Amino acid sequence: RHYFVLLVLISLLAGLMVRALYLQVVEQDFLTSQGVQRQIRTIETPAYRGAILDRFGTPLAISTPVDSVWVNPSEILGDLAALKQVTRKLGLDYRTTVTMLKQRADREFVYLKRQLEPDFARDIAAGFEGVYLQREYHRYYPAGEVVSHLVGFTDIDDQGQEGLELAYQDWLRAEPGERRVIRSRRGEVIEELAQLKPAESGNDIYTSIDMRLQYIAYRSLARAIQFHAARAGSAVLLDARTGEILAMVNQPSYNPNQRSKTATERLRNRALTDVFEPGSAIKPFTLAAAIDRGRYHRGSSIDTTPGYMMVSGHPVKDIRNYGVLDLSGILRKSSNVGASRVAMSLPKKELWESFRAYGFGELSGVSFPGESAGYFRHHSQWQPLDHATMGFGYGMSLSITQLARAYAVIANQGRLVDLTLLRKELVQNPKNEISRHVMKSATARQMVNMLAEVVGPKGTAPQAAVDGYKIAGKTGTAKKSIAGGYEEDDYVAVFAGLAPASNPRLVMAVMIDEPTQNGYYGGLVAAPVFQEVMSNALRILDVPPDDQPILAQGKGKGA
Repeated sequence: RHYFVLLVLISLLAGLMVRALYLQVVEQDFLTSQGVQRQIRTIETPAYRGAILDRFGTPLAISTPVDSVWVNPSEILGDLAALKQVTRKLGLDYRTTVTMLKQRADREFVYLKRQLEPDFARDIAAGFEGVYLQREYHRYYPAGEVVSHLVGFTDIDDQGQEGLELAYQDWLRAEPGERRVIRSRRGEVIEELAQLKPAESGNDIYTSIDMRLQYIAYRSLARAIQFHAARAGSAVLLDARTGEILAMVNQPSYNPNQRSKTATERLRNRALTDVFEPGSAIKPFTLAAAIDRGRYHRGSSIDTTPGYMMVSGHPVKDIRNYGVLDLSGILRKSSNVGASRVAMSLPKKELWESFRAYGFGELSGVSFPGESAGYFRHHSQWQPLDHATMGFGYGMSLSITQLARAYAVIANQGRLVDLTLLRKELVQNPKNEISRHVMKSATARQMVNMLAEVVGPKGTAPQAAVDGYKIAGKTGTAKKSIAGGYEEDDYVAVFAGLAPASNPRLVMAVMIDEPTQNGYYGGLVAAPVFQEVMSNALRILDVPPDDQPILAQGKGKGA
């Protein structure tokens, strides 16, 4: 019996030695490959999303490296004490985290918290089994709320949600790469095996925005909103010749870097999405349509006596009886009666066709998410009262950007240009510009001269004047429409203008919604914003003065 047991033990030992020899020699390559394959992983190589820049390369949206903390549930659930420390550092609820990990115990990869500062993330992961880091990129907006409505933002997965981030998602989007690696038990990469797919960063976008002017416009609009205790406001500054938008601002705004508690209504770009009845700011186009069709000229006389007129039983009124006015006087005094008489002297179809040609009722060309084309009914639906009020901007609605584009027609000697938020490359051949003539050049020149009187001392907008420059523009003050009529005490204050009048280069339109303090007329509320922004823009862009007598007079007073 003793020898039998010894023989069995020796046989087992010999069997183990033979098996070990077989595994170490014969099956070595196979077993080695199997072990390696259990540590081989295909991992993603992150890539940068394209940057959004102003026209000179100032960053408006960039991607910065961050780390996300992830765990292997089967590993971390074996050390609940370590998990408790990790959740405490991350500010997570321990019980909720444990429940979540148990529900996903069949997975090897579960995020605990994403997009943390790299140093902070490394401190958390250090010393814990089953806790790892994943490199990602987080979107950062250096200018904050100043350009938030233009740029928009991305979600945590770097997908555009608003603004240019959404509009140019395909262009900005990065394509992550893939690589095959060998990972240690702690998830560390110990050997690179192959690159399966190269990472491709997104493409950059150069916008038409000039951040110098954007800051000035934002500051000026914010001050006006506060001073007049207004509900909201928007302003647009553009290069009349190219259609490039140099500044576009809104109030209220939001910080895209901290938007967790931002109300949804603050996210929209009001300059493009919100529409309003523009009031008297439309009068120049009523007169331009009449002049273009040969029915009137600048010196034509319109009798506005006795200061009102009845249309289908409804009064159209001026603030007082202006008597007989020429077309310049209608703009200078902002006569509703005069504008209505001119509008009604034109067949409805002709007035409608002219307004459509000026861009009313159509998109501005910027291809921005949520942009509104406004409301402009077909002439076949007009009643006599609609025909009359259309002449001074009631019965239609548009955005402040559409209004700026229409005034650019006057600045461009009758040429309508599609607007853009992207920088245009300098072209020597003007035929490369996408535009069409919608107003006679002679008519546009007359309108500039007539609008210059509005900004003069006898007009409604002397507060829009800029020393050293001839300014042309028009005010608008409209009651806000409600179901069945108009609010008695809620107004929209508007000013749109161009500079310098002798050779227009810049166009700006300002809208202040529901000013409740310190006046509500366009000339008192919106015109000062135009004046502040335009005076700075002309200086920054080095536009030469065109009103030397006023400039000399200003110097004399300073002396």
